[in-house]
Amino acid sequence: MMKIHQIQFSPTGGTKNVVDCLCEGFGREIILTDLCLKDSRIETPDISTNDLVVIAMPVFAGRVPAVAVKRLRCIKSGHARCVIVAVYGNRAYDDALLEMQDVATDMGFRVVAAIGAVAEHSISRVYGAGRLDAKDRQDLMDYAALIMKRIETDNDYIPLVLPGKHPYKPYNIGPFPEANELCNGCGVCRELCPVDAIPMDNLRVVNKDVCISCMRCIAVCPTKSRGIGQLETVITEKLRPLCSIRKDNELFI
Repeated sequence: MMKIHQIQFSPTGGTKNVVDCLCEGFGREIILTDLCLKDSRIETPDISTNDLVVIAMPVFAGRVPAVAVKRLRCIKSGHARCVIVAVYGNRAYDDALLEMQDVATDMGFRVVAAIGAVAEHSISRVYGAGRLDAKDRQDLMDYAALIMKRIETDNDYIPLVLPGKHPYKPYNIGPFPEANELCNGCGVCRELCPVDAIPMDNLRVVNKDVCISCMRCIAVCPTKSRGIGQLETVITEKLRPLCSIRKDNELFI
């Protein structure tokens, strides 16, 4: 019997919302692997050839997070069929889907479908605000039905032709979040940071040599004391020409 594995890296929750909805559309029990946990807490799934694996990652400046790729590569593919999902903040996914396909194929997965999906921007949340909305959910449900139909009726594996370029865009990290005087030292940010970038002796800062700018610490802070300061306004204005018009979700199959 085919099992469905949901493998996700979702620091601020947008990617999780997308892939949860997609996998709900498959109508089967899901086996979850969360790559956003600390390395020692990630449980490696047992994947077989007949399974379907859904890999979902956020897009950071046109690429997928290097740490997510590194953790994904620790999983044995079982030569299973695979759906890749790149989730972006209403700007563009650039080389992310192509990169995910390259990685998954190199690992031995058979990529049968790819999705570029929109969620709230992880820094400038005015872009993609409120998504997933009703149309997004219907899109993903429709995509799930089409993917299952292909799997059930088509045994041929033909590599997908996806947007993107080689070499990929440069992998850039930044800005780096810090906390203000409202920080009460609760340590939630440090506990949930996927890469241990917040030092024990100074919870208000991040180690810039380790931080991946995933903005998880901002999303989980109970006092809303973490942020990137005036850089948020600067980034929002810079993105305005690129992000103001609603982008559609895309399925490649």
